[in-house]
Amino acid sequence: MMRGGWGMRSVGRFGAGLAGSVLAAVAGVSGCQKPDVVRTGAEGSGIAIRYEAPTDTDRDDAAFLRRRKVVEEAASAISALVEVDRRVSVGVVSCGGEGSSYDPELTHVEVCYDEVSETRELFRRAGPGRADDDVAAVMLETLYHEMAHALVDVLELRVRGREEDVADQFAALMLLREGASGEQRLLAAADAWHLSEVANEDADDGPDEHSSDGRRAVNHRCYVYGAASGRHRGLVGADALPAERAKGCAKEWNAVRTWWTTALAPHLRAG
Repeated sequence: MMRGGWGMRSVGRFGAGLAGSVLAAVAGVSGCQKPDVVRTGAEGSGIAIRYEAPTDTDRDDAAFLRRRKVVEEAASAISALVEVDRRVSVGVVSCGGEGSSYDPELTHVEVCYDEVSETRELFRRAGPGRADDDVAAVMLETLYHEMAHALVDVLELRVRGREEDVADQFAALMLLREGASGEQRLLAAADAWHLSEVANEDADDGPDEHSSDGRRAVNHRCYVYGAASGRHRGLVGADALPAERAKGCAKEWNAVRTWWTTALAPHLRAG
């Protein structure tokens, strides 16, 4: 489950009411239906969402994302938190396995229908019992990650270290702001990263700007434990969150939260 790089900030996931200024230009799944355009906020600013017609193999995945409104949820949460004074477009498309990405030249996020099926397959291989809620949670974490790159770009945030890690941390921040439900969503994303690490342990995808899938899984679990250790003592263990790492997770999570809230402070919406 890897996002790579080819001139964009982030590419690929698997190896295998709107607040603020949000525009949803939603094309029909069939590709024949005229787009239903809803505009809120000022022209030339905010987040614009457009669903492109999926390929035949991606129709069920497209229907899932529309039904669950995952893209709209991410746009709404970010727009409610932050004033985005430039237009960021979000295209929901068939990617043919290329993976979700952010293009800084176009200030454009691309989210892939086919990642729904890829996520389902990862969970299916691990055994029964994973619900659609977990698949939606993984897609939401993807959206927050890609939107973090857009925020770094359009808000001109100064990032120290690896931006891909900072983007993961923004995804954690947005989910953990939800409390217990967000904790479960972030843990579902962590499980997907872990399963991807296992599934692709022999793969060599070449240089990558991201941390390994396994490390990303442990990082997310650390943030959950650091934010609410009392609810997640069962996380600590060699297979999920090493005990030595767990000792510093509260401090680690506080540093992540402080960096992002400080960076976003000049751009936060009043109230």
